[in-house]
Amino acid sequence: MSNCVHIIGGGLAGSEAAWQIAQAGIAVMLHEMRPVQNTAAHHTDGLAELVCSNSFRSDDAQNNAVGLLHEEMRRLNSLIMRCGDAAKVPAGSALAVDRDQFSQMVTKTLAEHPLITIERDCIDGLPPKDWANVIIATGPLTSDGLSHAILDLTGEDSLAFFDAIAPIVHKDSINMDVAWYQSRYDKGEGADYINCPLDEAQYESFITALLEGEKTSFKEWEENTPYFEGCMPIEVMAERGRETLRFGPMKPVGLTDPRTGKQPHAVIQLRQDNQLGTLYNIVGFQTKLKYGAQSEIFRTIPGLEKAVFARLGGLHRNTFINSPRLLDESLRLKADPRLRFAGQITGVEGYIESAAVGLMAGRFAAADALGQSLTPPPDVTAFGAVLSHITGGARPDSFQPMNVNFGLFPHLRGRSKRKSANQP
Repeated sequence: MSNCVHIIGGGLAGSEAAWQIAQAGIAVMLHEMRPVQNTAAHHTDGLAELVCSNSFRSDDAQNNAVGLLHEEMRRLNSLIMRCGDAAKVPAGSALAVDRDQFSQMVTKTLAEHPLITIERDCIDGLPPKDWANVIIATGPLTSDGLSHAILDLTGEDSLAFFDAIAPIVHKDSINMDVAWYQSRYDKGEGADYINCPLDEAQYESFITALLEGEKTSFKEWEENTPYFEGCMPIEVMAERGRETLRFGPMKPVGLTDPRTGKQPHAVIQLRQDNQLGTLYNIVGFQTKLKYGAQSEIFRTIPGLEKAVFARLGGLHRNTFINSPRLLDESLRLKADPRLRFAGQITGVEGYIESAAVGLMAGRFAAADALGQSLTPPPDVTAFGAVLSHITGGARPDSFQPMNVNFGLFPHLRGRSKRKSANQP
């Protein structure tokens, strides 16, 4: 298998890259360390396991950059989008999936592909020299050995940020005499979320409990690690001001409590997490509260008084490289061009962004294996905007993880700057 492409990491980016390469007729060796070596965030040994939310976010290709990226991926035969669409659960105008079914579909599809071999092993250092075409898609939980090897090779310091996980509740433990079904502004099917209302006094008590609740303590080497703004723990948001959550994940706009006929002071929404509809995750409720504090505080929410948690929230440290300084426009490491990077380790944030970079890395690697050249996508596309940002558009001295957004797109002729930043 001299022409084989090796991929390290079987998350969304690695899985998408493997699919794209194999579909181009090139053999793939996909290395996944689980279950040989587990992580603090994963719960299974399935490929493309979703460890945080089950949402791929907005599916609106006309008005949202994430939705546009969805559509571009579908047109490029994305395995992640194919399986995501097949495992879809109700989520208003967003695309959310049954996380177990999704992972099982990705794993089965790749395992059955005649050109893909899945190796359950841990690559705990730089790949062997005879691996001429490699994609490193180890995600934010890259092994220490490989992380240190990359840093030694590039001469860079480690970059990192904290990512948080939201709790999941058994649906039959939610008090539907208090909670009700409704999507904000009745989008999607109109009743894709479960809503728990809080009046002003309940909201104030909840904020006080968040601020006073016992939190996870950091190790000394973690103390200066920043949070990613798009996945901020709720108690950190509460520290920014008592009204912050009411204008964030607890905003009540577009919702009407059927018991009162009025908009509540604040609302906590839960989104279906599996296709059976037996599990719901608390939207936007990533947290670093200790487990005991979570159980106690979240059961003060009206409707969740007797909540049974399938999983409590958590916090883990993510690592990423300084891609604008280290990678070329085809995602190759300048210090060793046989190595490509894909997924969250490149400094993109979000499931779909990670998979999209995996798709591009896979196509670049396949072109190399075939002795062909592949022109990077133009920056007026969602793919191109993301690629341009992580390979040169961002400032290396202040590089931080970024979701796809229209602010990454160039200003188009005939549009004002303000308009071009908010629509395609």
